[in-house]
Amino acid sequence: MVIDGDYIRQDSPLLVVSNHISWWDGFWIMHLNLTLIRKRFHFMMLEESLRRHWYFRYAGGYSVQKKSKGIVESIGYTVDLLRNAENMVFIFPQGRISSAYNDRIKFERGVERILEKAPSNLDILLVANFVDYLSRSKPTLFTYIKQYRAASLKEQSVEQVYAMFYENALQRQKEKVS
Repeated sequence: MVIDGDYIRQDSPLLVVSNHISWWDGFWIMHLNLTLIRKRFHFMMLEESLRRHWYFRYAGGYSVQKKSKGIVESIGYTVDLLRNAENMVFIFPQGRISSAYNDRIKFERGVERILEKAPSNLDILLVANFVDYLSRSKPTLFTYIKQYRAASLKEQSVEQVYAMFYENALQRQKEKVS
């Protein structure tokens, strides 16, 4: 795992927003938390997936059911978690696994709703993961990170900011492999 970018631990809650490219993503974010972030680990997961993988509840997982009234509860629960400076919550804003080499990540609307209600001292860590083998027999995970204070993003949507970050990370990844 190669991490490109800086994270400065603050006395504030943290929302981690990452692309979702594989089954392993959550474990990569957990590793990032254990080695760099060091906060209480929570993550939002689709209800049907959490039913299948119930053991994730013991690792900080909680459910969201898209296109239902329960989404309001999940967003409320997320905001409550983000009121505590010792907590981090990570979400996959596109809500499903997609290729790491897509040009753009389309966000579901819940991310902006969380940010509307989140505390003003919230930090956001953007993450973009890419896996490449290059000339090795085992893959390397390249993790790009960029930290923001949520209050500094009021003029732009987090989706727009993530799009610029992701485009830059993808370009840097392409340069590494060429």
